[in-house]
Amino acid sequence: MEKQDLKILAQNLANPQGKKGIEIGEMMNATNIGMTLESIQTLLIEDDEHILEIGHGNADHVKSILNKATNIKYTGIDISETMHQEAKRLNKHFEGQADFVLYEGKKLSFQDKTFDKIFTVNTVYFWEQPVEYLNEIYRILKDSGTFVLTFGQRNFMEKLPFTQFDFKLYSNAEMEEIISKSHFKRMKISEREEQIKSKTSEETITRNYTILTIKK
Repeated sequence: MEKQDLKILAQNLANPQGKKGIEIGEMMNATNIGMTLESIQTLLIEDDEHILEIGHGNADHVKSILNKATNIKYTGIDISETMHQEAKRLNKHFEGQADFVLYEGKKLSFQDKTFDKIFTVNTVYFWEQPVEYLNEIYRILKDSGTFVLTFGQRNFMEKLPFTQFDFKLYSNAEMEEIISKSHFKRMKISEREEQIKSKTSEETITRNYTILTIKK
């Protein structure tokens, strides 16, 4: 891919827009579904819990969350108007159980201690002030709650041609250090490896990623 094409891809991975954004959303859902389902599994969802997902994309995976237990409430937030509308369209039969909020990417407009579980997959690269953002997540998470943060490891991500554009990459150690500066106190690290189709070619590549289980 040409440099300009890679830049457009990077912009749409961060904030999908319009018709191209819908295509990118479908591709992201397909390539990230393994990471997403592993993250959902890690949450250990129980009956009557309220789950928040940060950066839901097209949210075609929401059914996998709602099927984990009974009386689950899901809230998804995203900065992309395109993904916000796609998520509502794809999940209209879950109305009343799943809702979607368009937000500006920094402040989480929820009351303190609202959510039992919070998770996010492949969004940390775009956080402008990660420590402050982690403290916002801490604020809205219940004291007994769990936050799952999933990201591609630096040594894998830096091989992808589009991550040169506005992606902030992290090793496990770098991410640990950032979390240690936040209000969160406990963290468990789990590393994974999977085969996925490349976003820029027909190749199959090995992705190394990390799931952090974080608690107060």
